Amino acid sequence: MRLQDKSAVVTGGASGFGAGIVRKFAAEGAKVMVADLNRSGAETIAHEVAGTAQEVDVSDRASVEAMAAAAHDLFGGPPDILVNNAGVTHLPAPLDEIGEEDFDRVLAVNAKSVYLTARVFVPAMKARGCGVILNVASTAGVSPRPRLSWYNASKGWMITATKAMAVELAPAGIRVNAVNPVAGETPLLKRFLGEDTPEMRAKFLSTIPIGRFSTPEDIANAACYLCSDEASMITGVAMEIDGGRCI
Repeated sequence: MRLQDKSAVVTGGASGFGAGIVRKFAAEGAKVMVADLNRSGAETIAHEVAGTAQEVDVSDRASVEAMAAAAHDLFGGPPDILVNNAGVTHLPAPLDEIGEEDFDRVLAVNAKSVYLTARVFVPAMKARGCGVILNVASTAGVSPRPRLSWYNASKGWMITATKAMAVELAPAGIRVNAVNPVAGETPLLKRFLGEDTPEMRAKFLSTIPIGRFSTPEDIANAACYLCSDEASMITGVAMEIDGGRCI
């Protein structure tokens, strides 16, 4: 029960890594708001863990503000933990052929969302004198793969933002870390691969020394540690959960 009596907001919590984090946090004693654009999916996961569902578009200021207000009403203040997990990618293609609409969506969901949630949650965390923020970045931000250039760039932005936030917010008692998952069995896998075939999977797995994709449980276990009091001396790290891919 490492998160006993803690409150948490997890964006993109209806599926994939986010759902894994929600389940782990709840199992460790946290009260969780499952925030996702997919309301029905959020309600399903929230019902499973006795949490609360919140529909949110993390790229939209008004929607993020509404989520923050709902969290304040639910928890009686800001959450102890904020997990910025919601993310999207574009289909693999040469960097000069990615459409502007795809570029804007990737940067809005993966990067602007971190800015927007900081705007609405950090002031109250500062006033309280404590808080934990976890950004779900990617190995793509450390060791970019061809044909995913602007997704790679958005995750590199998240890693740098994590370090900048950590340095600035440490005196206020707020820790900020990131996790860098390698590709996993999530709804985004098919978009990363371009086509989900045995050949494409084998090609990708050949780059992971441990020889398997990551799982939501892998990411959730690391997230739980970084967001728990056990990690009270850890801030500004971007932990690679990648089976050795970035070595």
